[in-house]
Amino acid sequence: MNRLRTRRFLLLIAVMALGASLPLVAWAIGPRPAPAATAEAARYDPAAKFQITATDVEFRRNEAGRMLMARVYRPVGPGPFPTVLDLHGGAWNAKDRHAEEPMDRALASSGLLVVAIDMTLAKEAPYPANLQDANYGVRWLKWKAPSWNGDPSRIGVYGSSSGGHAAELLAMRPDDPRYNKIPLPEAPKLDARIAYAAMRSGISDTVGRYENAKRRGAKGMVENNETYFRPMETIHESNPQEILDRKEKINLVPLLIMAGSLDDNVLPEFQKKFAASYKAAGGDIQFELFEGAEHNWVEKPGPLTDRAHEMVKAFIAKQLGGGTSK
Repeated sequence: MNRLRTRRFLLLIAVMALGASLPLVAWAIGPRPAPAATAEAARYDPAAKFQITATDVEFRRNEAGRMLMARVYRPVGPGPFPTVLDLHGGAWNAKDRHAEEPMDRALASSGLLVVAIDMTLAKEAPYPANLQDANYGVRWLKWKAPSWNGDPSRIGVYGSSSGGHAAELLAMRPDDPRYNKIPLPEAPKLDARIAYAAMRSGISDTVGRYENAKRRGAKGMVENNETYFRPMETIHESNPQEILDRKEKINLVPLLIMAGSLDDNVLPEFQKKFAASYKAAGGDIQFELFEGAEHNWVEKPGPLTDRAHEMVKAFIAKQLGGGTSK
């Protein structure tokens, strides 16, 4: 009898020991869970100052065989930091992740994880290939942000020129099957919904911009449109202004539009009209006109560029509950 009790006691000890060790084994061999988003993580002070690091990582290989890269601007600090995806301009036909580096560095140094991605160019594939990159980019960044000390819970987008066009379509159509085509096997349940978008010289009226280019005799700009919109009818389907005019069912997120008063590429009246239409549809939108600014004014240091940097920071702070837009 004593031997039986002894065996039962030893068996119980062994089972308890094994059970206690299982979580430790699972932790050792399983993937590290992403940090939970907290109220503390969502706070953002646009006046803060951080040292940053900038590194390039592989993003995805597109259908043309080119490896698209991402540039990660990471604040040095405990974090986790609010996260922003940057979509570059270039009239759909040029530029890459480096295009908005001054803005990206300004945002990152205030305590934001900023990730700028390459996108497919029109000569590689027409619309909606770059929108597929952008849609995938949001989901990919939601998955990757924790590994860079970023908070994936309220990802925002910054877009310039044609990148602004992508940002607006991404914001309004996050679940569009045409844009949501590229799978993310590592995190298949993540969606491409964003919390806000800020645009500089964004193309809010593709048709108006194309007609303006033809009136001006801007041959290169006309060719850029005709390379990207193939067939040409897609210039209407993908036109943010016409999407509102058609009263399509869209997702409404807060938007910031910054326009240059001297911009003859994307006329400020087009963006002002879009802002009025978006507001009429029930959207929260802030439209800011920069007097004396041309299309690419943020490429050059100066008071107008400084104002743009501070405006985007203030807008993001407002969306994250840390301030008010100015």
